[in-house]
Amino acid sequence: MTLRRCLLYLGRLQAFYGEVCDELVPVSTPEVAEMAKLLENIFRSVNIALVNELAMLADRMAIDIWEVVDAAATKPFGFMRFEPGPGMGGHCLPVDPFYLSWKAREHEITTEFIELAGKVNQQTPHFCVEKVERALNDLSKPVRGSRVCLLGMSYKPGVGDIRESPALKILAGLRELGADVRYHDPYVPELPAFGLRSSDLDDAVGDADLAVIVTAHPGIDHHGIARTVPTVDLRGVTRAVRAAEMAGAVNGNGKV
Repeated sequence: MTLRRCLLYLGRLQAFYGEVCDELVPVSTPEVAEMAKLLENIFRSVNIALVNELAMLADRMAIDIWEVVDAAATKPFGFMRFEPGPGMGGHCLPVDPFYLSWKAREHEITTEFIELAGKVNQQTPHFCVEKVERALNDLSKPVRGSRVCLLGMSYKPGVGDIRESPALKILAGLRELGADVRYHDPYVPELPAFGLRSSDLDDAVGDADLAVIVTAHPGIDHHGIARTVPTVDLRGVTRAVRAAEMAGAVNGNGKV
């Protein structure tokens, strides 16, 4: 393809996408464009894996990882905030980096950061299942037969996309251990693969032995739930409730 023809196609593409995009960033080749997208995905994947690995360590050390992230984010340079959570979902981050990892093998390169990040992110839902086990143990309840309500099944708030959602792995893991699992998600009305439908929030939480905040959808009073039902918060959205409990314990007005 001649340079003139390439420039012609580039001009047409810019005109087309300029109708829907505020800013266009032309690059020299499709390979550069694709690699740029992969770099952006891999950057997030690696940093999500890092903060999730630190979250596992912080949990073992009884340190509030969200307070750690809040403090680190006060640095005005050299730090970009990433939130810990139950794992990584969606159609991009859990999948796309491994395209490049596969391609790299053709060039005798091992992409260790990509593969290690994938390993950590794939393990995170299993850590969350263990966290639920420990929470039930603290309540003197076995996992088998306990009623566990999962709040949020999609991979991120405000959408119904369950592709690669870590919530599905958590649900499967708890079922394997014998838990009576139900879920509430206004964006995911049913999960045919599990034979489940989204329960009414009050019903799902009302008789639950434990609530687990997996995806913090807007419009749900997670603080209120955490005040009434023992709760494992995998998103850090109920930290104010925990802080109030701690303050009450210090003042002799409550319990931890």
